[in-house]
Amino acid sequence: MLIQWYPGHMHKASKEIKAILPEIDLIIEVLDARIPFSSQNPMIGKLRGDKPCIKVLNKSDLADPELTPHWQDYLEQEQGVKTLAVTSGQPEKIRQITALCHKMVTKRAGEQIHALIMGIPNVGKSTLINILAARTIAKTGNEPAITKMLQRIDIGNGIILLDSPGMLWANLENKNTGYRLATAGAIKDTAIQHDDIAAFLAEFLLQHYPETVKARFQLTQLPEHEAGLLEVIGKQRGCLRAGGKIDGDKVAKIILSEFRTGTLGKMTMETPAMMVQELAELEIIRAEKAAKKLLRKQKRK
Repeated sequence: MLIQWYPGHMHKASKEIKAILPEIDLIIEVLDARIPFSSQNPMIGKLRGDKPCIKVLNKSDLADPELTPHWQDYLEQEQGVKTLAVTSGQPEKIRQITALCHKMVTKRAGEQIHALIMGIPNVGKSTLINILAARTIAKTGNEPAITKMLQRIDIGNGIILLDSPGMLWANLENKNTGYRLATAGAIKDTAIQHDDIAAFLAEFLLQHYPETVKARFQLTQLPEHEAGLLEVIGKQRGCLRAGGKIDGDKVAKIILSEFRTGTLGKMTMETPAMMVQELAELEIIRAEKAAKKLLRKQKRK
């Protein structure tokens, strides 16, 4: 399934961000620690230039603790980037963002730092803003696309935050990126097929966290394929239709919910090595598309 979700307010916010970027001193990008690469907005890399950037790996309590430091090392290889792994239950650590802003941006006495904060939908950005501001400003909720427009927020300590809506990008070229975003809850559920996303997650679990799956569902032996795993879980949880058939949508929602809440365990869906490989494969696909386009153009002459 091709996954694309780019509502009109995201397109509008994208244009507004491009317009205000010259006024911005620093970018704070909130990432999902379970998908640090897939949750990065490629627009940032294209437009940031030499502006400093803090990449906040939020929901780190749900991510694989062994992989998060590797991701921080990988991300900080980029010039001008610093990282911070946090959870909403660590307000003191989140407030370190303020000190980091002042460390990365030099201003004269009395001058304010203008920081753009952005991230994918449902990444927990609004909760972070409320902690930084020490008051409830941004509306929060466990669903994507709550913030709809750019907001200017004075969080004190000489910092003005420009809060953008949770944003995706118009073209999710890497199919796996779309699936990972959907699995993590960044894409509205009405825009996806639950059974398709759950099959992707089940395949990932069998390949990368087999022992965790065994323990969670009390299995002595794992099925060979994702369909078998979903069927086993469906039978365990009573997701049955008339005639004893598995209710695919019901079991899909269960496994997705357990992943998103961390009930399945602390998991990270990608590694730097995986991303290097996927990017190389994507370059091949782009080259093939470009060659086909050129061939069609030549035939029309």
